[in-house]
Amino acid sequence: MNAAAPSTPHTPLTPPSAPTTASATGLRQRMSCWLALQAMVGLGLVCTAVYLVIVMTLNERQDETLNQKQAIVRHLVAEGRLTHGADDIKHLLDDFLAGHENMALRLQGPDGSRLYDSSNAQGELKRFKRQSFELKSPDYATGPIRAELSLDTQADDVLLGRLAITLAASALIGTLLVSLGGFWLVHLGLKPLQLLVEQTRRLTPSLVNSRLDGSVQPQELQPLIAQFNALLDRLALAYKQMEGFNADVAHELNTPLATLISSCELALRKSRDVAELRDVLGSNLEDLHRMAAIIGDMLFLSNADRGVGARRSELPSLAALVDEVIEYHEASIQEAGLSAEVRGDAAGWVDGRLLRRAVSNLLGNATRYAAPGSTLLVQIECLTNEQVAITVVNQGPTIAPEHLPRLFDRFYRADPARAQGDRNHGLGLSIVAAIARLHDGQAFASSSAGVTRMGLTLASTVNDPSLQHQHPI
Repeated sequence: MNAAAPSTPHTPLTPPSAPTTASATGLRQRMSCWLALQAMVGLGLVCTAVYLVIVMTLNERQDETLNQKQAIVRHLVAEGRLTHGADDIKHLLDDFLAGHENMALRLQGPDGSRLYDSSNAQGELKRFKRQSFELKSPDYATGPIRAELSLDTQADDVLLGRLAITLAASALIGTLLVSLGGFWLVHLGLKPLQLLVEQTRRLTPSLVNSRLDGSVQPQELQPLIAQFNALLDRLALAYKQMEGFNADVAHELNTPLATLISSCELALRKSRDVAELRDVLGSNLEDLHRMAAIIGDMLFLSNADRGVGARRSELPSLAALVDEVIEYHEASIQEAGLSAEVRGDAAGWVDGRLLRRAVSNLLGNATRYAAPGSTLLVQIECLTNEQVAITVVNQGPTIAPEHLPRLFDRFYRADPARAQGDRNHGLGLSIVAAIARLHDGQAFASSSAGVTRMGLTLASTVNDPSLQHQHPI
């Protein structure tokens, strides 16, 4: 019996002091570029909004100024017409415009004659905002006086130009600073990934019990670390099973090979007659058959692990198939002083060839360990409309609980003395489990109070109560 490998505590891979390479350079560059682009767009929108608000504020202030000056001009013209002459009105307007170099006023009569024009004295305004309005005057019966008030906006335009340059420079400098900061932050954010890369790089078959250390990793990476460690657990288990399997294969093949070599050496040491050589060859042939059986079973398990071999077809009665297997084992069953009985039936899509082999292995195993005079019971039970279980029940020694989980492992024997090892090499129940997997089912075993139950479940079966029967053999 192969002893279970002792559990080795997992050794977490501690993060190295500093990563040797930047494993996420491409991701860092992409994230930094996106941050820079977002910063540029965001700062550009903010600067544009600030510029537009200031432009609107200046326009409102200019309109308000023109409205205030228009009211003053109306008042001055109205007051001067009542108390002063035309020349006095011009003096009032000159006094009003004194100190307002950024403003100009022009008055025209109904006939187009120029009554007042301050732009002649101040020069033509290069940049201005005009506001035209009319002044009613009884001195001109043909119509009102046309007035045009102009405000020089050159200072505001210069301010807006400087503001635009300042905001553009601020946006560019801000984008640069945000990009540099984003690059640094992305580097810090991706450092845990680099540490994980370093830990995974250190994983080797000699460190099969090592696991990733997630103590310094952010919460977002914890599910990834947990899944990766779970994968390492499965790989470690598979690695241990492979090592045990290789040791078992070497042991199983080494014994018949050693026997063959020693028998051949003994046969060649001296001359022997034909009868003695025939005996030697017969013994060697038995060992060769045993080796061929082991290799054939190993090839079958290898194909089964890859999902190769199951060719399903509709089988109307599983009980009939079991009857055929029992008939094949009838001699060994009677020789062991046993009887066999089938209970239940079902129909479904199965591979009859593989199922016969599985039932044969279960019956052979039960025959070897059943108590003489007892009955081997094969139960066919429909668990659901799409699943059936085939169970072989025998009375005999109770299997210890610690052996039950490993009964279907390759080359595993619950008997430490390897009883009947010359005929049984420990792959029969493994083949049963493989055939169950090929039928989307699983193998199972239980043992208590001198009753052992072993069997397998099969998927895609049809329950047919009318086929249930019971007949002893």
